Amino acid sequence: MSLTASHKNASFDLLEHLSSQADANAVVSRVTESSDVVKGGILVSTCNRFELYVDVDDQRPDAVAHALREATSAVADECDLPAETLSSTWHVTTEHGTAEHLFSVASGLESVVVGEGEIAGQVRRSLERARAAGTTTSDLERLFQHASKTSRGVKNRTPLGRAGRSIVRLGLELASSRVADWAAARVLLVGTGAYAGASLAALRDRGVTDVRVFSPSGRGAKFAANHGIALVEPDELHTAIASSDVVVTCTVTEGYVLDAELLQRARIDFALSHTKAHVHDALHRDETPGCPVNHDAYQLVIDLGLPRNVNPDVGGVYGVELLDLETIRIHAPLEELQATDTARAIVTTAARNFARSAAEESLTPAVVALRRNAHRVLDEEIARVQRTDPDGVAAAALRHMMGRLLHKPTTRARDFARDGEHDRYIDALGVLFDIEVETDADAAAQRTAGDEAAS
Repeated sequence: MSLTASHKNASFDLLEHLSSQADANAVVSRVTESSDVVKGGILVSTCNRFELYVDVDDQRPDAVAHALREATSAVADECDLPAETLSSTWHVTTEHGTAEHLFSVASGLESVVVGEGEIAGQVRRSLERARAAGTTTSDLERLFQHASKTSRGVKNRTPLGRAGRSIVRLGLELASSRVADWAAARVLLVGTGAYAGASLAALRDRGVTDVRVFSPSGRGAKFAANHGIALVEPDELHTAIASSDVVVTCTVTEGYVLDAELLQRARIDFALSHTKAHVHDALHRDETPGCPVNHDAYQLVIDLGLPRNVNPDVGGVYGVELLDLETIRIHAPLEELQATDTARAIVTTAARNFARSAAEESLTPAVVALRRNAHRVLDEEIARVQRTDPDGVAAAALRHMMGRLLHKPTTRARDFARDGEHDRYIDALGVLFDIEVETDADAAAQRTAGDEAAS
């Protein structure tokens, strides 16, 4: 089951609140502990989505409804939100729909910019976090691994994966009408994470060569050295802000890294320092003192952070234009229909194959029980003829015959599983071979009985 709040069904303010308040491990731990029908969970939280994937023990008739209710309550408590707000927002999928949804998300088909590349890595890292926290399950592992495989298929087989599109690149496309010459632009990059790397690559693709980086967390030196750009030290930040044509922020640091007061103070400090230098030079050359700095020079601030890195009041500073994720989302381009249709066909097929594979695996215990019983009988017969079969000819013939006999019922198990007729197959084993197969429901009932006896 998946519970989704995204740019398609949730406000930017709600997504920002979820992003700022939710600690992934705390949320998932809270959810998995909320109910005995929840076996595990994985949280996918990005700048435009907050999605919880839950492995539900659906042996109880009301398991899904119960898990949905308890998971919603747990997320609401952890994120300090009314449960009704989430209940009215969630897009909920179950069973086959959950696989198709995740595969579509991982392939970039549900993103603001269809086909964006960052989301596949974010989905993969969500699985890694769940592994580290111990909240994943074998079913969730398989689901997420198939999602990554599907996203690679979409990337390799459609133009969407080759377009290099992303939120970062869309932001720069929107900014291109404001920046006359990217090659001459001075850019300050605030942040050193994955988005910072993507931003730097996108800037260089546009011809930008003058890029400096500042890290609020102090990790800028390594990033600067690895990417061959200049580092801005904390005492140089004012000058860097005021002297940049474009400021790109993409950091996970809590709180605003830039607001109107800081920007205006940086501009004033920069202007005064240059005025003093100009006055000194002019006096020595008998020139009329003046200020070469244009106080009202146009500046573009691109805020790619969620929660916001830049206080919206920056947009009110004269000569400054602010592009944030909400603005970028509004201007997202229409999907490329043919490429998207092909990608969705790949996703649909992958989800169908995943469901078929899951169904087949559900009868694996029955097939194992059948083969175990057959091989027990086979071993008994081989032992019986062993004295009169020194060359093993009879034993080999018996093994060959048993392999042929098992082939049909083994392959038929797949057919029964695909048709949803698990019980018929298990009943047949019981009637024909007196084989009892323990189902998940039997195991759950035994655990419940054991718990009640212990209490």
